Amino acid sequence: MATKKFMYLNRRSSFGTVYAIESLEVVLIAAAFEQDVSLAFMDDGVYQIVEGQETDGIGMKNFSKTFHALGDYDINKLYVSKESLEERGLSESDLMPLVYEDEDDDWEEKPSVKVVTNDELKAIMSEQDVCLSF
Repeated sequence: MATKKFMYLNRRSSFGTVYAIESLEVVLIAAAFEQDVSLAFMDDGVYQIVEGQETDGIGMKNFSKTFHALGDYDINKLYVSKESLEERGLSESDLMPLVYEDEDDDWEEKPSVKVVTNDELKAIMSEQDVCLSF
């Protein structure tokens, strides 16, 4: 049986709702069951992977460091909407340096995040078997 492709679309910011943490938990569970997993970040979801998040002032646990574990679960297809970054005054350099180790290339660390246009993201989404929005 062929493995299905699952894309998790993150559209909400990191804190204020449970969507971001719930998405991350679901993604890690799917990867543990060896599903073909990818993530997309658009709209306020781009804030989820901004480097240097601090939550002391809002009294919430900072789970953003968990994104660094994605590569350990073979989750290395992370797509970020270029337009969403620009609309929020952000650039690729504001994002966490998320990487994975490429076993086919002598375990070299490679970036997991790819900034794409919304049109490119739409094409990637059309290739998925299942898209879940959080």
